[in-house]
Amino acid sequence: MTMKWVEVGSIDDIPSRGARCVNTPEGKIAVFRTAEGQVFAIEDHCPHKGGPLSQGIVHGTSVTCPLHNWVISLETGKALGADEGAVKTVPVRIDNERLFIALGTVAEKAA
Repeated sequence: MTMKWVEVGSIDDIPSRGARCVNTPEGKIAVFRTAEGQVFAIEDHCPHKGGPLSQGIVHGTSVTCPLHNWVISLETGKALGADEGAVKTVPVRIDNERLFIALGTVAEKAA
């Protein structure tokens, strides 16, 4: 499938240690910005009970689900600690402060 980059706003639209939810034809994508300014995008539902990860707490390169405190890696999409499961990750690109996500190339769920 061909990769399609879709502009989703400016890097400044996402607060440090925060997220923004983007509705796409592939479902809701949560775009996160870490305290260090790194940007990640993953599916916006926890693999546990479907909680909205975009409303979770960002710490380091992880997010804690607001429903049951599962911790998800923003880098791999995998649940951390004793929990098992994963969400799909989405490629992100920043070009002149504009933020793009790649649709049609959603990475495979982490094994």
